[in-house]
Amino acid sequence: MAPRRLLLLRLWLVATIGVVAAIAGSAWWWEKQLPGKLQQAAQEGDLEACLNYGEQLSALRWLGSGAPEEQALCRRRQAEILWNDGQSSAALKLQTQLIESGLGNAESQQQDRDRLALWQEQLRNRALVLFRDGDLEKALETLSPLTPASSPGSSALSDTLKETWNRNRLNHERIKELVEAERWWEALDSLNRLDHPWWQQQAKSQRQTVETAIAELRATEEHQQHGESGPDVIAGPELDTAVQSSLDAGNDPWDAFLSACDQLGGRVVEDGPESFCRRISDGSP
Repeated sequence: MAPRRLLLLRLWLVATIGVVAAIAGSAWWWEKQLPGKLQQAAQEGDLEACLNYGEQLSALRWLGSGAPEEQALCRRRQAEILWNDGQSSAALKLQTQLIESGLGNAESQQQDRDRLALWQEQLRNRALVLFRDGDLEKALETLSPLTPASSPGSSALSDTLKETWNRNRLNHERIKELVEAERWWEALDSLNRLDHPWWQQQAKSQRQTVETAIAELRATEEHQQHGESGPDVIAGPELDTAVQSSLDAGNDPWDAFLSACDQLGGRVVEDGPESFCRRISDGSP
């Protein structure tokens, strides 16, 4: 039984080695065919076949030699076609693979890197235009192909757009509340804090309302001097400038009014629903 078992083992080893050798031989033979097929596909402009053959050739390169120049040519052309068709994500991925492959001479490699950088910059510019036009979602979608690995800073740009958008959105909601409450100076301060063109346009009607109301208040202050207190009233550009300086320093509107009045040598007097700044004199109560 032992010789028979040994014979079977030998037969199994021979068969196994034969199968492995056949597979290896077939792979070796196909590897030798691929360069010609890849070159033919490149010459015929069959980019899909060219890319397919190139990927197979890269996988079968056992001796460590790089893929031929035809593979780089196919990737380069296909990336340009994808970019022109609006498939930016696929185009950037393929262009990145081309650069990482290291195919081509120094000049062509630099051109490939420049093309990738140009496409990335164009995407960022498109996203900024969409963002300024008020389409945050489309802007973020445009930036999505820019991965942090291929485009450092792309994530930071997306975060900045979202932060700016949300800050302006919340500020606009507060403006509407302040206008409804007729808190004109606070509303004006919030309006001046809007720094996004689309949200500034959305708040255009509120700004007109606020500026009209403030103009009417100033006109009332000029013509209604409240009897003997009239000559002592501090108002107009002098008070407005002081109030704005206090607002710029970070004070809220009411504290800014109090601080400005005190700075100009006055004190705030309330007369019904109105408040005004009256200069302090020796005879003042």
